[in-house]
Amino acid sequence: MSPVLRVVNRVLLALVGLVLLVLGGSVLAVGLGAPAPSWWIHHDRHDVLLDDAERTRWRDAGWWWPVVIAALAVLVLLALWWLIAVLRRHRLSEILVDTGDGEGATLRGGALEDALADEAGEVDGVDRARAHLTGRRTAPEAHVRLSLEPDVDPGTALHDVTSGALSHARDAAGLSSLPAEVRLRGVRHRPERVS
Repeated sequence: MSPVLRVVNRVLLALVGLVLLVLGGSVLAVGLGAPAPSWWIHHDRHDVLLDDAERTRWRDAGWWWPVVIAALAVLVLLALWWLIAVLRRHRLSEILVDTGDGEGATLRGGALEDALADEAGEVDGVDRARAHLTGRRTAPEAHVRLSLEPDVDPGTALHDVTSGALSHARDAAGLSSLPAEVRLRGVRHRPERVS
């Protein structure tokens, strides 16, 4: 998750939490007999949140229910989008490289992913390779998926990718370590009819 998105996420969560805490605390306090705040819409603990007049005021207006349903649907979609954005494993957009001169440099995460996947794909017996980086800019983690040819020893392919592509990616980015998760999968070829 990018730093800007992380800040926006935390600010939105804090605001939503604060609003819910104030409203919920007010309802609870008034319900338990505390005097209602001056900004509260009701006056004592025996008032209902929506009385009959408020609940049925817009019943005859043809636009009311479609607007309410549309607004609730938009809120649900926004909440689902937010949840998916928070839970999704985000790719690393850039990596901080220590150049040794105190300045540092940034390396595009996509460039390192492409280089890692290309080199892993050139290993004998690897049909296809995909890679993506997660983690922090200063401590990235690699996730590599390898599709192996049918007659390849998985241990040999894993060793070749680890000692080759992953090692080169770590050295190229100037990292002391590059934790990696490598998933291996065998390629299934369709049977061909021989006549």
